[in-house]
Amino acid sequence: MTATDARPSPETSGPAVRGSGSGSAGLEVRNLWKIFGPRADKIIGTPDAVLSRADLKAKTGCVVGVKDVSFDVHPGEVFVVMGLSGSGKSTLVRCLTRLIEPTHGTVRIGDDEVTSCSEAQLRELRRTQVSMVFQHFGLLPHKQVIDNVAYGLEVRGLGKKERRAKAAEVVELVGLAGYETSYPDQLSGGMQQRVGLARALAGDPSMLLFDEPFSALDPLIRRDMQNEVIRLHHEVGKTMVFITHDLAEALKLGDRIMILRDGEVVQIGTPDEVVGAPADDYVADFTSDVPRSHVLTLKWVMRDPRPDDSSEGPVMSSSTIVREAAQAALASDHPVRVVDDGKLVGIVDDDAILRVVVAEEAPPSQRTRGAGAGTHR
Repeated sequence: MTATDARPSPETSGPAVRGSGSGSAGLEVRNLWKIFGPRADKIIGTPDAVLSRADLKAKTGCVVGVKDVSFDVHPGEVFVVMGLSGSGKSTLVRCLTRLIEPTHGTVRIGDDEVTSCSEAQLRELRRTQVSMVFQHFGLLPHKQVIDNVAYGLEVRGLGKKERRAKAAEVVELVGLAGYETSYPDQLSGGMQQRVGLARALAGDPSMLLFDEPFSALDPLIRRDMQNEVIRLHHEVGKTMVFITHDLAEALKLGDRIMILRDGEVVQIGTPDEVVGAPADDYVADFTSDVPRSHVLTLKWVMRDPRPDDSSEGPVMSSSTIVREAAQAALASDHPVRVVDDGKLVGIVDDDAILRVVVAEEAPPSQRTRGAGAGTHR
């Protein structure tokens, strides 16, 4: 697979979705622009539109936040948007529900074209279909946990008994049972973020948007909250768009990852595609310190079967992570037989496994760009 192969088009790409996707909404974004500054809408379609961010600002005084971005998020998928500070990721996620008004392009959530919704339709969509979890929890300090969680339902007009009953279910779901009557200032940062997550889930939205929700948390609490998102995704199957600047977080959470630079899409791919076939040096630098055996799958290290290959040996799928396959592969007297849908598609010998593992011990400047083992077809 080449770097180009790892950049599927929005129309054809598909995820390896972890959850079943109980929500019905997917997300379609087409040719989305957000330009800040005077006469911003006049820039699109002109030669100025191809200028770099710095050159456009110098010439027109306008700043590009999001530049001609297109992608799909499939129902039940965790889609991660990542990039360095200033890459446009937070601007992008706010454009999805028009918290920031896009300059150009279309956003469709389920059957609703967000970019053409009236104000009333937009309010209804935000109340019922999409919930957002921010880095800053935004909890109401004078309300108990149960009422913070139920606040969105209160805005909808639900009676106190009904909204508290629903909130109590979600409080238990996120692991806060026993804290219903606590106030926000009595909770740790991780627990406050659980309240924010419960509040987002209480209205049973089809899609959750996360804007760097854990970046202010301590590392151990952050890891716990990442695991909580994974657990909740397995249990409720919501479509999720997760914004982060942390590659490890992106690789852990994402079914697919979109990398932004200066408001533009650099690459869209599964975690193993981003690590195994970086689209350019920018992505390669991002992934240079990633332990490849923790991310790459056997498809990246397998070779074509040969007539003289043994019919014995461990059988694994091509989606098996190298690290997970290593112990059984190295303990066997025969190579791993890679089988998908009942068909032998590849062979992985000890050397292929070891090349990936040994490469992790080398300095980043000496690591092979791409799969590392150099045997992927």
